[in-house]
Amino acid sequence: MAEFRLETERLVLRDWQDADREPFFRHTNTPAVMRWLDGLLDEDGRRAMWERVDAYRRDYGHTFWAVERKADGGHLSGELLGFCGLKRANQQGAPIGDFEIGWRFREDAWGHGYAREAAVASMNAAFERFNAPHVIALTVNGNTASWGLMKRLGMKRRPDLDFESEDFGADEGPIIIYSINRDEWEGLFNAA
Repeated sequence: MAEFRLETERLVLRDWQDADREPFFRHTNTPAVMRWLDGLLDEDGRRAMWERVDAYRRDYGHTFWAVERKADGGHLSGELLGFCGLKRANQQGAPIGDFEIGWRFREDAWGHGYAREAAVASMNAAFERFNAPHVIALTVNGNTASWGLMKRLGMKRRPDLDFESEDFGADEGPIIIYSINRDEWEGLFNAA
């Protein structure tokens, strides 16, 4: 399988390298970042996450890619910021098999537009490269930053798809879903 690489103005979305694992967990396996993701990952949780990320790429040709800041002298220049990309929905209760976008960024990268920039690139890849008919995103109601980004991406709330799960924390209520289809996306991001 060919190596995946996407570039934006400030970022590179790419396949993972072994050297990415330690800095990724050092910066993202923190109480603030993992607050809405059922808490910190222990060694078994970290290993299981890598197995899932590798399986998504192997099975579908896409995954949650490493997001690296370009070495341009800017904020966090050349640093691994987190991940953003695509998988197929696989949580019990979710619309199994649908294209799902997801992201996780280190706390010192928040508020700089990196997540939106990476998400736009990932959505473009979903529709243009992987021929997705639509893309969903999952979170919990309390994670206002996450569903706020979903709204800024033009995604619409889909309460008909919400489901109960303990994957994001048993006390957080149901998993809520946002969605956008190809025509909606093209109307928002390709009209110029």
